[in-house]
Amino acid sequence: MGNCIAKQRPPSGDSMDKIDFNRGNVNVITTKDGWDETMAEANRVGKIVVANFSASWCGPCRIIASFYSELSEKYPSLLFVTVDVDELAEFSTTWDVRATPTFFFLKDGQQLDKLVGANKPELQKKVIAFADSMA
Repeated sequence: MGNCIAKQRPPSGDSMDKIDFNRGNVNVITTKDGWDETMAEANRVGKIVVANFSASWCGPCRIIASFYSELSEKYPSLLFVTVDVDELAEFSTTWDVRATPTFFFLKDGQQLDKLVGANKPELQKKVIAFADSMA
């Protein structure tokens, strides 16, 4: 149930593999345009977005990734996305991401809730509550 300070990257020689979100229904956002398109689609279909701001070098992010993917499969009424804070550093800063992972719950582009840290029970509780609100 930890988190990593977003500015605390490992030395450049310590490369980590990307976090694999190929399982589940997680949309990997790699550009600002991709974010805008995904948010527009979510607004069009009336879905709440669960946005995971994470980093490949962050241990807690890596630990919670498979759980996040499982949630995306269990709750298709929500739209799950992930943003690598290193790939979209400037964009992540606009969301005031100071630690990873940080999860935002968004509706019509507006923040409904936020969770900082890899707290599986709290993440699941929030996802279930928002999924139930969509039913």
